[in-house]
Amino acid sequence: MQQRLMHILDGTAKDQYSKLVEWIITIVVLTNCTAVVLDSVPEIHAQYKHVFHEFEFWSVMFFSAEYLLRAWSYGARYTKEAGGAWRGRKEYMFSFFGLVDFFATAPFYVHFLFPYLDLRVLRVLRLLRILKLSNYNTALQDLFQAIKSERKAFASALFLLVIATIVSASLMYFAEGHDQPEHFASIPAAIYWAIITITSGYGNVEPATKAGEIIALVTGFLGVCMAAIMTGIVASAFSNQMSRKKASYEAQLREVFADGIVSGAEEETLKRLQRQFRLSDSEVKNMMEQARKEHDKKMNK
Repeated sequence: MQQRLMHILDGTAKDQYSKLVEWIITIVVLTNCTAVVLDSVPEIHAQYKHVFHEFEFWSVMFFSAEYLLRAWSYGARYTKEAGGAWRGRKEYMFSFFGLVDFFATAPFYVHFLFPYLDLRVLRVLRLLRILKLSNYNTALQDLFQAIKSERKAFASALFLLVIATIVSASLMYFAEGHDQPEHFASIPAAIYWAIITITSGYGNVEPATKAGEIIALVTGFLGVCMAAIMTGIVASAFSNQMSRKKASYEAQLREVFADGIVSGAEEETLKRLQRQFRLSDSEVKNMMEQARKEHDKKMNK
């Protein structure tokens, strides 16, 4: 029962119950984030504050129950020989998603225990609930893995960005420092203008000199170049990440088809990898057909 519940909550069961739980959690999370955003509007808060409070209470009860069920079900992840139930539970509670689940509900209980404290900052943590959707989508994990795999390219791009920022800020300080001392009194003050210009293409201050206009144009152009470089790195990293997943699955398929027999354990391993890599049924079907063809060719030879 624990193992079944763990697979359903993780979205790895791939049956109607898992999909239903995924949809329910997704809807509740999105509704909560919408409520947090709307509650920040003074007019809406004044009119519907009781509704928001009631909705928050039942949402916290829902997420608290989910947290406890996840912590309990993760006890089935390891056998007694491998560390027992508490190893799985500690692994969940101190994992990224476990901490997100905890801190997404913590502000409510802190406010309940200390109602007179100003916890506006803690209430913003309710928006962390949107990260719960990463349980059912690997986009965030793929992004981190892509950055990790291309960390050298990212480091080179960031190095160029730092150089461009410092050089642009220094030139702008010397060109505009006397005419606009309120904005370019020093190089550190001009760095803010350089960052805004590079990231958006348009700074927060209009140049007052011809030299400043030229520097602003060049800085804006550098920003476009940096955006193109970073976009290319991210796109390439994502593509390589997907290729690595498919290559890993194909390697497992070749190993499975090596003896021409697919055992129950091997079939379960393939299903687990499909869930882990978020591969579609059509992709898996095509790879299986290719693996069978390769196996048949070897057998005919």
